[in-house]
Amino acid sequence: MSNIIAGIKIPDSKMAREATQLVRDTESDLLFHHSTRVFLFGALTGERKKLQYDPELLYIGAMFHDMGLTQQFGKSQNRFEVDSANSARDFLRQHGITETDVEIVWDAIALHTTPGIPEHKKSVVALVTAGVEMDVLGLAYDDFTAEQRKLVVASHPRVENFKESIIEAFTQGMIHRPLSTFGTVNADVLALKDPSYKRLNFCSIILGSSWEDAQVGANVCRNPEHKHH
Repeated sequence: MSNIIAGIKIPDSKMAREATQLVRDTESDLLFHHSTRVFLFGALTGERKKLQYDPELLYIGAMFHDMGLTQQFGKSQNRFEVDSANSARDFLRQHGITETDVEIVWDAIALHTTPGIPEHKKSVVALVTAGVEMDVLGLAYDDFTAEQRKLVVASHPRVENFKESIIEAFTQGMIHRPLSTFGTVNADVLALKDPSYKRLNFCSIILGSSWEDAQVGANVCRNPEHKHH
């Protein structure tokens, strides 16, 4: 397999090769190829926007971002993004990566399903999400050339019915931890795929909390001429 795809070099350090093998051994073909495309689309976004970023950190972030969906986390109650981020953190620490860089990759993975925040953080954080949004949601699709899209998919194919398949992969990785989806895009997945799923409501939780707040107007002087002494 070519080490350069659509002008982007796949990192080939010892750490990157070990990451590739780990993901290959742990994840389905669906998630492996998706994760690699996330790196490529993220890197292409970085090139287009002329961002400074560490390709190796971007690669680790992309390759690990869905690790939490795998069977090894079949009993976890964390958000799957947190399990993915923790896996990357442990891997990077084993390779002596600085805590500053570990934290960047952790954020990149943990925030990749939280719209509106990653683009305001470090480039690696922004680019992992950009790659995910392109490959899963088709956001910024037309910002990539037809040739770029063709070369990426030729090297790391989108399986038949990828859209349905990736939703099913999300479902299988989260159906055992429905509470972890509260307040995230992941709630939409279980709402679609799990008939027993009950979506929590933020406002209902506020209004139903144990706090006994004073009611509006209770014990409050409404006379505007009243003066406090």
